[in-house]
Amino acid sequence: MKRVKIVGAGSIGNHLTHAARQLGCSVDLCDLDQSALVRAKNMIYPERYGQWDDEIGLYSSADVPVGGYDLICIGTPPDSHLDLAIKALEEAPKALLIEKPICGPDLARAQELFELAAAGNTEVFTGYDHVIGKVAVKTRELTESTLLGEIETIDVEFREHWGGIFAAHSWLDGPAASYLGDWRRGGGALGEHSHAVNLWQHFALVAGAGRVHEVSAIADYIEGEGVFYDKVCALNLRTETGLVGRVVQDVVTLPPRKWGRIQGSDGYLDWQFGYEPGRDKVGWSANGDTPQDFIAEKTRPDDFIAELEHIRDVLEGRIKASPIALERGLETMLVIAAAHKSAQTGRTIKIDYEQGYCSAALQ
Repeated sequence: MKRVKIVGAGSIGNHLTHAARQLGCSVDLCDLDQSALVRAKNMIYPERYGQWDDEIGLYSSADVPVGGYDLICIGTPPDSHLDLAIKALEEAPKALLIEKPICGPDLARAQELFELAAAGNTEVFTGYDHVIGKVAVKTRELTESTLLGEIETIDVEFREHWGGIFAAHSWLDGPAASYLGDWRRGGGALGEHSHAVNLWQHFALVAGAGRVHEVSAIADYIEGEGVFYDKVCALNLRTETGLVGRVVQDVVTLPPRKWGRIQGSDGYLDWQFGYEPGRDKVGWSANGDTPQDFIAEKTRPDDFIAELEHIRDVLEGRIKASPIALERGLETMLVIAAAHKSAQTGRTIKIDYEQGYCSAALQ
């Protein structure tokens, strides 16, 4: 993986650009907005990483080279992801990474992207990097070991005031200034903190419980003054095999709580992201034994470096099945869309995967 194109010069685009450069890749960064490119060069990148890297190519979207890239990354707002991803597939890169959430909850063009990707030779990934982090890998090992016995339930919470997001995006004047303030564009609690839904699905699959089949949700929507978003959403989930659990996401909790538990018949494990600055943790106990901890130290840039290393390892054949493959991101979008539909209709929504990644799958 030598040549990388990043579409979108905002926060994610800068993280991915830095990660690719750390791995020795040549990088072209592009954006529709010339001011975003100036901001990336003069503010975001040097403030985060010490200084601007003159080896990075800066291009308007109209002028960026086409073709010859090993990896193309889409780091724009969610409602633009699929149009850009479908266009990127025409360049036939070895890999395509689409930031989370993969699209808006209308699921427009999601099935089209899936079919195009299946018909081509490009490996497509989604930006749910928490499932490939050290704590998630350790959690997977413990779950697969049968140490916990039969898995009884899974709970995940990503509850975090989005003031931290706007502090890292000083050019945005609150939620109304971007897609974050509109759930229909992929914002709000369900879209922005969808790592929680994705982690729940991931560990349900690890536990052999299958995909999410039923979604029942309640949400608190805020509408007015240029915004329409869910500030809190609580989901009850049931899988294809009957495993029941819960996900809660919000944009109001301070200090944040990014936590999960897998409860088994013989024991439990808890994980916490950011339980201390720069540290994640998973703790577990089984059969009454003394609780044990595994602690992983990392920085925010480390998440993106690990993500690109994972993609490189898939391309080079060291990883056969990726938990951030396109299908996993699309399955998360089905749950998000089902949760909005459940919250707004007051009924449980069933997901029929035979209908594909589209609104017809929500019944």
